[in-house]
Amino acid sequence: MSPIEQEKDGAHVAFQLKEMPEGAAEDGIASCPSGDPAETEDDEERDKLPFLNHTRYSTVSAPGLTTITSKSSFAGLVSKASFSGLSSRPSMVSLRSTISRVNSELYPERDSIVAQSIGHSLAELPNLARKMYIITQVLAAVSVSIGSMAVGFSAAYTSPALASLDAPNSTLTVNEDQKSWIGSLMPLSALTGSFIGGYLIDAIGRKMVILLCGPPFILAWILIGSAMNIWMIYVGRAIGGLCVGLLTLTLPVYLSETIQPEIRGVLGLLPTTIGNLGILVCFLVGSYVNWWWLALVGAIIPLVFTTLMCFVPETPRWYISRDRVEDAQASLEWLRGSAADVDFELDAIQRNFEIAKQESSSLKDLFRRQYAKPFLLAMGLMLFQQLSGINAVIFYTVSIFKMSGSTINNYLSTIIVGVVNLLSTFLANVLIDRLGRKILLYVSSVLIVLSLVALGTFFYIKETAENAMSVAGTMNLTAGAGNSTDDVTGWKETVDSLSWLPLVSFMVYVVAFSLGWGPIPWLFMGEALPVKIRGPAASIVTALNWSCTFVITKTFPGMVELIGPSYVFYIFTGIMTLATLFAFFLVPETRGKTLEEIEEELSGRSSLRNRKISTVSGLHM
Repeated sequence: MSPIEQEKDGAHVAFQLKEMPEGAAEDGIASCPSGDPAETEDDEERDKLPFLNHTRYSTVSAPGLTTITSKSSFAGLVSKASFSGLSSRPSMVSLRSTISRVNSELYPERDSIVAQSIGHSLAELPNLARKMYIITQVLAAVSVSIGSMAVGFSAAYTSPALASLDAPNSTLTVNEDQKSWIGSLMPLSALTGSFIGGYLIDAIGRKMVILLCGPPFILAWILIGSAMNIWMIYVGRAIGGLCVGLLTLTLPVYLSETIQPEIRGVLGLLPTTIGNLGILVCFLVGSYVNWWWLALVGAIIPLVFTTLMCFVPETPRWYISRDRVEDAQASLEWLRGSAADVDFELDAIQRNFEIAKQESSSLKDLFRRQYAKPFLLAMGLMLFQQLSGINAVIFYTVSIFKMSGSTINNYLSTIIVGVVNLLSTFLANVLIDRLGRKILLYVSSVLIVLSLVALGTFFYIKETAENAMSVAGTMNLTAGAGNSTDDVTGWKETVDSLSWLPLVSFMVYVVAFSLGWGPIPWLFMGEALPVKIRGPAASIVTALNWSCTFVITKTFPGMVELIGPSYVFYIFTGIMTLATLFAFFLVPETRGKTLEEIEEELSGRSSLRNRKISTVSGLHM
């Protein structure tokens, strides 16, 4: 501590919490009894707060200053010159405000300490108050997450649609190359959307970007549903992909900026959960209708999320970036409840933004020391997410089951995978704020590796059996029937006995992916990217995601034909082994932390929160 700071600490009263014996407390209390029944009820309500029960408060003064002590009601705060304006008996509503003002008076050079500890103090509020502010945040999260359902439906569309285009009664006929473009045009166009989205979310706002995606998305599905030639499908997939790129960039940013830390993990997974619901809906409907009916069903989802988004506010952080403080406060009050005191959170957002805007921003900032770490971590997570092969699995689920030769119906297997995929995200919702992000990444990595090894091994055995049966067939033609017939029968029985393995492996794979590597890279992107570079950094991270998606979906059919499915899945296995090491050694835990705390930790910036924490109330002193 510098001499100046020591001098300031010596000149101010150190406000701290400590247990006091009953007798000592009574002797040192400067009380202000009033006999007011309303104030007595306030005391009774305050006594119900778990972080005030059986606790006495005291202050320790510097030499020459009068010591002030009080009970948990704060009734003993005597109105000195330095405490002018403080009520001697604050109500329940003003309790946090009183503590904040005391700290501001005692430590004017350190700003509002309670504002920095908002994530801890809110966790200790009574259940009724917590429920009030959670409801509105759930409404906002559900509204934006319907957009993720449109993304999931769009990603899964090719799986049943390509099978329908192969049907004899299809109105269009496509070759293998055209099929690969139908699958890969969407992520290629999403790449473009992610690039322009980085500018748009800062220029016109997060909410407006989501709203503007609705009409083009509807148009895209109508084009596909009414397609008379392959180019109409191409155009529809390209327009839809543009909207997908914008939405996947904007949704995690919107949620991270509107949801409080205590529930950000659960509600931050809603896009993944509802996105997986979109995948399941597509698989279910696609098993009963043809490709063009399926496209018209897809047009309904953008209509729903566009309507819902009209009723939720813009994020308070975007309003602050535009110097619209009153709008930011109104947004916070909508999200936290009209009776909530949002001054502390608003102050913290303003302070963080002021720090960020002190220097000019450019793309070079992404690689500055304080920003490079969160940016590169977000890039790494997104890279490993896509190189796990998830989009090869989702885009070509029906085709992969056909390749496996499983005795289970291909469409039924696809629906089972979709159901398991959806249910596993509910499990992730329960666990992510209990176990944390890192633990789920570990579990996800191990299970993905095991399932990919099982898939690769199955296809290796199947390929070996097919080669053996082919050789045996050739020998029968040249030398007549012999012992080779027994070899053919043995290989066939072996493959048939393992026909259950592809479905089980797929189920384990999607469960593992939905637990960790599916939602956490998107959640981390919204949480960890500093506000100063959030727009351009999120844009580049999302662009990387869709670049990898395009490469995987375009090359997967060719790779399977060139080296066989077994080696393709073994390549994915090796990549996910590296991903496990990446998560273990480099990825930090962000559970329960505010965005400002995460930014301080990853940027190495000196934190205002490095002070003694009361184990009773969680207030930073």
